[in-house]
Formats: sequence, structure tokens, C-alpha cells
Amino acid sequence: MTNRWLDRAKSAQTRLRERRTPLTDDLALVEDPNAAPARVTELDETTWLVERGERRRVVPLGAPDLGTTLLTTGRKVRRLKPSHLYEKALLDHACQGHLVWLLTRLKIDVVLDVGANRGQYARGLRAAGYEGRIISFEPVPATLDRLREVSRDDPLWDVVPYALGREDGEAEIHVNDTLSSMLDASEFGVEWKESMGRAPTTTIQVRRLDGVLAEVLDGVTGADGAAPRLYLKLDTQGFDLEAFAGLGDRVSDVLGMQSEVACLPIYEGMPGMSEALETYTAAGFSLTAMFPVSRHVPTMRVIEFDAFLVRDPDPEHPDRHP
Repeated sequence: MTNRWLDRAKSAQTRLRERRTPLTDDLALVEDPNAAPARVTELDETTWLVERGERRRVVPLGAPDLGTTLLTTGRKVRRLKPSHLYEKALLDHACQGHLVWLLTRLKIDVVLDVGANRGQYARGLRAAGYEGRIISFEPVPATLDRLREVSRDDPLWDVVPYALGREDGEAEIHVNDTLSSMLDASEFGVEWKESMGRAPTTTIQVRRLDGVLAEVLDGVTGADGAAPRLYLKLDTQGFDLEAFAGLGDRVSDVLGMQSEVACLPIYEGMPGMSEALETYTAAGFSLTAMFPVSRHVPTMRVIEFDAFLVRDPDPEHPDRHP
């Protein structure tokens, strides 16, 4: 703030009975004594947080050179109902950051978005800065129409109208907003979310992923004309292992992946977390992280985790990622 502006502030102080608090040699805080007092928190050498009313909490995250700070209103956080939403927001942020790190480290240029729903995952990728190709699979007709609408203006976002499974054919799917599944809801699932017990069904097309890849990757190349570097995202409401089985020998083309793995089964016959992780490990993948997706709040138990995995390194170069 220049001396000219300080002179104006002094004049305003005289007229309005305000007071001036010097912050530095050339910066001052002007405040109304009739209002709630302002509080000043120095965030770094050039930035202050000036606030009235409820106090915010400023918490550095990680090492100082990371430059990341969390700003919260403590009372509002404590009033959240259910209270785990604050934790979930932080974990969702960390989860998205981990995903971006994987895509960057693996130099991914094609993401296979299996179980795309209305395009939430793909839109999140774009918001996070991913500029490569996205191929979204969504079989439910009404949801498919919405997905095509939101992807229409993105030339690197393709939409495929199939579910993925172990065999080609047709199947019945229970249609329930973001929880559409080819499996029946379990007793626990209905208790957790009542609408799962009354979802209508519709017939959809199911394809093996190894048979579809040649179609969806036709003409698609990676950097410098190389084969595209693939990342597989699975979110099929209990059907992830079936979709994964349809990769067949093409599994070796996938460099990284993520899958929802279940601790508490919300569908009948869905594989548990141990079975899912053993299957992915046997196919040559190793965990990089796991983040809670949903929680049974009354008992505090995690229902599902998002598991992130990368292909194991070449034995000849064990210190390199794929």
C-alpha cells in the first residue's frame, strides 16, 4: 500500500472513527471499531489471512517446501452431520492426487473408464489436467444418453455402449442411479441403501474387453507412434473381476489400474477384498494405495476401498516403473 493510500486510510479513520493497524512499513489494516474485531494470521512472508467472525484454522500439510495449507472453520467441521464427511473430503482429495501422480508417472495416454455412469470420473480427470484419450463404457440406456451428452464436445472422449464381462452376450442389470449392478442387492446392501432393493431391471449388451480393444483403439497411437499406454478403471458394482477376466492376454497391455474392492458385500455373490487383490496380484499387479469409497456410519466400518495398482516391473529392470 503506497503512502497516498495510507493518507486516504487516515482520512477515513478520522471521518468514520476507524483505526489503522500497521502490518508492514507500507501495508495497513483499517477496521471499524463498531464491527466484530478482525484477526490477522500470517500465512507466509507476503500473505495474511484477515477475518471477521468465526475463526479459521490454518494447518500446514506436509513439509514446508510442499507449500500446501489447509484452511478450515473448526466449529462448522465439528457440526458436520454425518461427521465423517470432513474425513471423506480430505481422502477424496488425496485419492485424486494419487491418481494424477500415477497417470503422470506411467505416461498414460488412454484411460479405459469401465462403469462410466454419467461421466463423473472422466470429468474429474479433465478437471485434474489429464489431456489424453478417455474411453468410457456405460450400458444403461438412459445413463448412456446423458454420458454422450456431456462428452459430446470432447474429441478425445469416446463412449462405448457395453458392459464388460467374462463372456459376450446379454444380461439383466438393476438400474439404480450410481449403483446399477448385474448382481442382486444383498441384505446388508438394502439395509445400507433401501433403494437398492427396488431397482428395476433392463437388458444390456456384455462384451469381453479383449474383443473390444481392437475396435476402440483402432487408429489410436501413443507418443511418437508407439502403442498406447493404458490405464484401466473398474467401477462395476460388484462385477470388477468379471470385467477384468475379459481382458484375457491383453492384461499385459495395462500399465496401471484401479478397482473398487469390497469389505462389506452390498451385492450377493460379489468377491471380497482378499479375492480381488489376489486376482490382481496373480495377474502381475502390485498395490500403490487404497482409499475408502463408502462407509457404514453406524458401525464405522469401510464398505469399499478404491485400490490403485501398477504392473510389476520387468525382472531385468526392477528399479523402473513400467
